[in-house]
Amino acid sequence: MFKDKILMITGGTGSFGNAVMERFLDTEIKEIRIFSRDEKKQDDMRKQYKNDKIKFHIGDVRDPQSIRNAIHGVDYVFHAAALKQVPSCEFFPLEAVKTNVLGTENVLQAAIDEGVKKAICLSTDKAAYPINAMGISKAMMEKVFVAKSRTVPEDKTLICGTRYGNVMASRGSVIPLFIEQIKNNQSLTVTNPEMTRYLMSLEEAVELVIFAFKNAKSGDIMVQKSPASTIEDLAQAVKELFDYKKEVKIIGTRHGEKLYETLLTKEEYSKAEDAGNFYRIPADNRDLNYDKYFGNGLEKLSGEEEYNSHNTTRLSVEEVKEKLLTLDYVRSELESWKS
Repeated sequence: MFKDKILMITGGTGSFGNAVMERFLDTEIKEIRIFSRDEKKQDDMRKQYKNDKIKFHIGDVRDPQSIRNAIHGVDYVFHAAALKQVPSCEFFPLEAVKTNVLGTENVLQAAIDEGVKKAICLSTDKAAYPINAMGISKAMMEKVFVAKSRTVPEDKTLICGTRYGNVMASRGSVIPLFIEQIKNNQSLTVTNPEMTRYLMSLEEAVELVIFAFKNAKSGDIMVQKSPASTIEDLAQAVKELFDYKKEVKIIGTRHGEKLYETLLTKEEYSKAEDAGNFYRIPADNRDLNYDKYFGNGLEKLSGEEEYNSHNTTRLSVEEVKEKLLTLDYVRSELESWKS
């Protein structure tokens, strides 16, 4: 489906954008456009890959004209540009709105105007039952793309999204922090030992995108099932891999953090379709004629659970170690540590 097609990745210089780009380079795709505002990272990518299929466009999703300049002729858009750090979004919530909500509207409107065939928006588990500004802005982003999907025929521009949990060893995440603390001979800092988080590799997250490209209908949110572990077990697994003996220091839950993450809310779980390793959350396509729904509630809702990092498959310390060893980053750091 990618043969001779043009793909644009917004936020393409981030860790996820890089992984998506590498995955699509293996296809017969004609061109990949990296759209971002960071010229340094674009230059680093240009030097690293030296591939004529990759074209770089400086721009910002907050600026509709810069998107229009880059999107002409594009077949598919993967929208990964976002403000993702929980603490920074807490202090600057309007900035999160400008990028995550209004930026998404700008990208999708440009995609519709230019006849893009499919646009996939990247969301996060923090959008389900959001308690922080980042999660709230991503929840609004989901509402924006679902609403937008209703305004255009699916055969013209299909608009959908993916929602996934924590990507292991991505920029700013806890695994690189633990390894950096080990290298600096410091105690590993854990917020709450009982806190659980999904564990997903970048490659698995990219496969969710491929699945969405192939299977999603307009307005869908596609979710990949993922195992989880407690933060205590994750820290212990890293310590054992590096044969590190210093104690773990508990520092307390940070501002805006949850005890566990949710990928499907109770309301979504009741209507989600199970597709093996994935869930499909179809869009609620009812119209504004609410009266006809007042007498017909959803009985199923009261008996269903949600899908979260507390009730998904829980990995043991040994299983976490095995999963960590699948990461190039961890293997590289281990080699360097042992040498």
